[in-house]
Amino acid sequence: MRIGVDVGGTNTDAVLIDGDSVLASTKQPTTEDVSSGVAAAIGAVLATSEVAPAAVTSVMIGTTHFTNALVERRHLDKVGIIRLASPSGEALPPLTGWPEDLIRQTGTTCFLLPGGYEVDGREISAFDEACVREAGRTCRERGINRIAVSSVFAPLNADMETRAARLLQEEHPEATISLSHAIGRLGMIERENGTILNAALTSLAAHVIASFERAMQDLGLEAPLYISQNDGTLISADHAARYPVMTIGSGPTNSMRGAAFLTGISDGMVMDVGGTTCDIGVLTNGFPRESSLAVDIGGVRTNFRMPDILALGLGGGTRIHLDPAHYPAEHLPEETLKVGPDSVGYRIDRDSYLFGGDTLTASDVAVAAGQADFGDPAKVPALSPAVRQAVWSRMQAMLEEGLDRMKTAPGDVPIIAVGGGSFLIGDALKGAASIVRPPHAAVANAVGAAIAQIGAQIEQIVDYDVTPRETALQQIRDAVAERVATAGGAPDSIEIVDMEEVLLSYLPGRSTQVRIKAVGDFAGAAQTASTAQIQSELRHAH
Repeated sequence: MRIGVDVGGTNTDAVLIDGDSVLASTKQPTTEDVSSGVAAAIGAVLATSEVAPAAVTSVMIGTTHFTNALVERRHLDKVGIIRLASPSGEALPPLTGWPEDLIRQTGTTCFLLPGGYEVDGREISAFDEACVREAGRTCRERGINRIAVSSVFAPLNADMETRAARLLQEEHPEATISLSHAIGRLGMIERENGTILNAALTSLAAHVIASFERAMQDLGLEAPLYISQNDGTLISADHAARYPVMTIGSGPTNSMRGAAFLTGISDGMVMDVGGTTCDIGVLTNGFPRESSLAVDIGGVRTNFRMPDILALGLGGGTRIHLDPAHYPAEHLPEETLKVGPDSVGYRIDRDSYLFGGDTLTASDVAVAAGQADFGDPAKVPALSPAVRQAVWSRMQAMLEEGLDRMKTAPGDVPIIAVGGGSFLIGDALKGAASIVRPPHAAVANAVGAAIAQIGAQIEQIVDYDVTPRETALQQIRDAVAERVATAGGAPDSIEIVDMEEVLLSYLPGRSTQVRIKAVGDFAGAAQTASTAQIQSELRHAH
């Protein structure tokens, strides 16, 4: 039995799953400290199902802690930034284009040092051990315990980064070091940005993971804890503590994976409507389509694996900006109405009319229009049919526009409607072949966390003139499958779910950038390597 938890801005959802059956589910308010809300949600599904904690084999959690920290500029560490790229890599210094308030949070301690590689493997300049040691000593003297190291083309050759990490640890034993080749893809600036963000989140990550583990202990759960990644797969709690940025996009991903599981639809589109936003994504082979562009997180461009998601400012708590004097209007001028993008969020049970508040929300309009039934409809002000229709039509137009923006081919596609606010999705949308509303749709995000698999991905540049294509691809397939097994995947369940080849015409021979992703079912506690072993082997594999 597995417990899946997804922490959203408004609600914390949890499910208990046995095989393919959802035994219990709950939707609890997200608490300010988040962890107590997680404990309440897990406790609720255990109590409802009357399942003993000892029967639970694993707990999977998707959390918004780290996204919120970056957006709100809170709980971030000062970071020492080391770039191995001089002299050619000094044109754009680290933190270029960052928001000023975020720079103030992370600091401006930067070291531009010799090193890095050309795309063909030649050194830009020789690695300078003395400079790296001096940078480590400076960070130690300034009390900076988080260090981000980035080297040009490190995903192709990580030797300089790993050498730097070893020297930095000798000079500054208290430091936690983030290496770019373990975090981002090709693209120096975006990969470096992600590495700095990861280092800045280190202390918060350790605190969050420890609080989750304490909550589980208080509930008598001894099952291993896993955290959802951006790409819909799992990593161990200890690995998540080292690489928190890999979990930032897990919320929408969990919803999409849960939608595929609940419906059996592997190719289509998912609309996940929560209290604040509607996230629209594309399912391909049961997994979210990954973004091929740089992803903006907290105002910073990054390039690590993230789902290709369009977030609309439309959710159950979205504010409807309309003068109350227009509520009884028989005709509503279009310019007098604005939907969102702001939301009352988790305060919906206090601020919306349905619950005795004085703010008109999308939920109020949906209930008044007969599209949903909760709260106290009598508390919603009398809205004329014209007003109800105008607001509802505006919301449907927003969804249709979002659907059109995410489609990459003509023709209608099936839409899976999930999330606690999915009642905002009408029964017919332009561009939708059908609207599928699965059971447990309101907690699809927690279902996605519970059924997530162990995953790994390898990206390399290979010259097919040197190594024959089939041989090279098989070597990468074997290597990525080994990573999945090392991280806890059952060997007999491992499969390749995505492969991408891009011919690099600017390199000699038949040089090709290859990316292969594999997943495997969770092997269970009895078959999983120790945390220390997993971390050691993952670092070695990188």
